[in-house]
Amino acid sequence: MSLEKSFKEFYREKKVLITGHTGFKGSWLSIWLNELGAKVYGYSLQPPSDPSNFTICKLEEKLNHKIGDVRDYDQLIAYIQKIQPEIVFHLAAQPLVRYSYEVPKLTFDVNVLGTVNILEAIRLTPSINTAVLVTSDKCYENREQIWGYKENDPMGGDDPYSGSKGAAELVIRSYLRSFFTNRENFGAVSVRAGNVIGGGDWAKDRIVVDSIRALSEGKNVEVRNPMAIRPWLYVLEPLSGYLWLAARLNEAPQRFSGGWNFGPSDHSAKCVRDLVDAVICEWKSGKLIDLSEKNDQRLHEAGWLQLSCDKVHAMLPWSATLSFDEIVKMTVKWYRHYYDSRNANLYQFCVHQIREYAKQAGNRGQIWPS
Repeated sequence: MSLEKSFKEFYREKKVLITGHTGFKGSWLSIWLNELGAKVYGYSLQPPSDPSNFTICKLEEKLNHKIGDVRDYDQLIAYIQKIQPEIVFHLAAQPLVRYSYEVPKLTFDVNVLGTVNILEAIRLTPSINTAVLVTSDKCYENREQIWGYKENDPMGGDDPYSGSKGAAELVIRSYLRSFFTNRENFGAVSVRAGNVIGGGDWAKDRIVVDSIRALSEGKNVEVRNPMAIRPWLYVLEPLSGYLWLAARLNEAPQRFSGGWNFGPSDHSAKCVRDLVDAVICEWKSGKLIDLSEKNDQRLHEAGWLQLSCDKVHAMLPWSATLSFDEIVKMTVKWYRHYYDSRNANLYQFCVHQIREYAKQAGNRGQIWPS
């Protein structure tokens, strides 16, 4: 079975709603689903950055979408009930840890109450049979343990962002058990991924974005926490997992409903210094400046955070495809293409990277494209 027959057979003509479609992961998911022949609908705030992948790829010309806030319950409900989607991918969020210290109330409002609103909309819309709700690896109560967190580990977090994601997980579990368990032909999952990187991300306070901006201006890269270890994951890796999980969920909702971790292979868990050094090497200029002594220690950030992916490897099955070096190469290649072709429509380049990634996944034994 080819990719054309697996993903395309499932998603062709399906009505799919993506919240947060103007964001980094949401824009890539929109492109992928559009190429699979789905009828893609979006609900989100305006693009969160300038530039943005959504704007660069001119996605407003390719999707049916509405600019809106997930906190606006009445507008959200009205839009969802108007379009009557079959599948929902919920990605709308306040996604930044350090920014959550500046706007804790907004962070909890968007990440918790926004999730309540989307779940309530799902509950009231019978056409929806599949829901994939994206939270974060930071939803877990972080004990700085050296082994990966499993799906049934306690939720929580010291910073407002992590706390909001842990709380969102509890909300999802409550709705699943209270309203969705006995809903006929319906399945819902929460998905938790590691630190996602890739071309098209322009968010503030992200290490790859900060590095690329500095390097593109001929500057060195300043790093505040170089020894923090993160499970780096290329953007298309978790998205392939979400798409595959939604397809499997549609086949067997009771079996696949619940929480799922999506993380890289163990060799892709590297410290920030390793990542920045690799980006600099691929960019072929610049150097790293260590600012750890000037880091504001009052703003807590986890030193070590790793997910256990035993469940997804065994049950779905799914695993990350790319090596750490390949992740960096594909990411830098996107930004190089952007800077070399300013004002160009990068939609086709994103499609090229999706196809390249899917081909590599198939060649390496992944089930979803084979």
